[in-house]
Amino acid sequence: MNSKIGLIAAALLSATCFANVASAKTFVYCSEGSPEGFDPGLYTAGTTFDAAAHTVYSRLLEFEPGTTKPVAGLAESWEVSEDGTVYTFKLRPGVKFQTTDFFTPSREMNADDVVFSIERQIKTDNPWHQYVAGTSWEYAAGMGFPELIKSVEKVDDMTVKITLNRPEAPFLANLAMPFASIVSKEYTDKLAADGTKEQLNQKPVGTGPFAFVGYQQDAVIRYKANKEYWGGAPKVDDLVFAITTDAAVRYQKLKAGECHLMPFPNAADVQSMKADPNLQVMEQEGLNVAYLAYNTTQAPFDKVEVRKALNKAINKPAIVDAVFQGMATPAKNPIPPTMWSYNDKIEDDSYDLDAAKKMLEEAGVKDLSMKVWAMPVSRPYMLNARRAAEVIQDDFAKIGVKVEIVSYEWAEYLDRSKAKDRDGAVFLGWTGDNGDPDNFLDTLLGCEAVGGNNRAQWCNKEFNDLVKKAKVTTDQAERTKLYEEAQVIFKKEAPWATIDHSLSIVPMRKEVSGFVQSPLGDFTFENVDIAE
Repeated sequence: MNSKIGLIAAALLSATCFANVASAKTFVYCSEGSPEGFDPGLYTAGTTFDAAAHTVYSRLLEFEPGTTKPVAGLAESWEVSEDGTVYTFKLRPGVKFQTTDFFTPSREMNADDVVFSIERQIKTDNPWHQYVAGTSWEYAAGMGFPELIKSVEKVDDMTVKITLNRPEAPFLANLAMPFASIVSKEYTDKLAADGTKEQLNQKPVGTGPFAFVGYQQDAVIRYKANKEYWGGAPKVDDLVFAITTDAAVRYQKLKAGECHLMPFPNAADVQSMKADPNLQVMEQEGLNVAYLAYNTTQAPFDKVEVRKALNKAINKPAIVDAVFQGMATPAKNPIPPTMWSYNDKIEDDSYDLDAAKKMLEEAGVKDLSMKVWAMPVSRPYMLNARRAAEVIQDDFAKIGVKVEIVSYEWAEYLDRSKAKDRDGAVFLGWTGDNGDPDNFLDTLLGCEAVGGNNRAQWCNKEFNDLVKKAKVTTDQAERTKLYEEAQVIFKKEAPWATIDHSLSIVPMRKEVSGFVQSPLGDFTFENVDIAE
């Protein structure tokens, strides 16, 4: 291990954490933000999934590295009934839960863990359904799992049967997503008996490649390699998330050797990163979209004419230039052009300030003042939301609309922006979690996601019926037609201003090997290694 990295890691984590840091191989990831918690079922943010789901936990299925193809995970095989409603999973034998300072398992993973992990999210009478005050199973609810799943049954210790109320085309891919991580029922039983249920969200135990060691709020998360990981022991001994919210500071740490890999660099820094002989830079088209979601239940944003007028006032190429320096493209649809069913026939709203001003006047809107919410963290789809909001602030001023830019700490931002009475328009975005259009169109814009992932609070029956029909259709050509129609309705109704689709850029130290860039935007480290 590089001695400089060893010294800095030791200083970060204190000498007691790494007594043998000189001999251990420690991988340091300069992460962009703090996790909301460590129970991935409760959240939807990629920052949280990277810190919890992809380190500590595993799922019935996993995505093959570098792809959106679901492959065997904790389930080594499965069968699906002819009508597409019954899934029978054969579990992988010999999978061990992690042993930590706070829990020692007495048994291996079995069907009880799988049944518990799913039922706690979909059954309101489950004793773990509301174990964290103020949170909900947002992803499971937004994807309709409580209505979709009829039953989850233990056939025997190594067999689980899931029966659905209707066919669901993306169901297997959905089970590979972070929110479907499998937790230890034995551990939760212990926490319940001790009266410390909340610790599940603070001290996680799973079957993933790394075991949780400790978290210093907003500073550092520590993990150790799970040497008994069912997928093979990681090549590094310790994993550190050094939380560094400023992209420029992340870059300085990367150059100085204080971390091995960083996400979401400033666009202005990428060329110098590529020219640095001590660094390597991966890039690929991102499966993402950034958007500005109007609250369609609040005046005057409840009028489609107002939303369309504002959209015509946004200079998207200027945002792409200011924030990404060309490493993104303006977005016209709510799904990225790399995704099947993308409707390229749709015409985007033209940038036309005179037309926008006239449309507002015809809608009876004068002297409009509004808030634009700007994310406090970098995301792959929006590296600098405040800068983008400033561009929109200037654009809207040209049509007589006054904008106040507001923000909050990331977890609070995500929580507050769900409110059905939220004011103004909120900057957010999405990186696909499973490679299926459903993960954008229903998860972000379906009626069931209102009050959750649907930040526009938009429920359009015609749109919703199309995406629901696509869910139960197995023929991809037919699904494509339905999703293309849904995109036409979205564009007509304009619950969002679609902003951009960005490239995904991942810089790292030259000595790093084994990292696989994910089209889903995940950062996973089970295969990484560091040259000695």
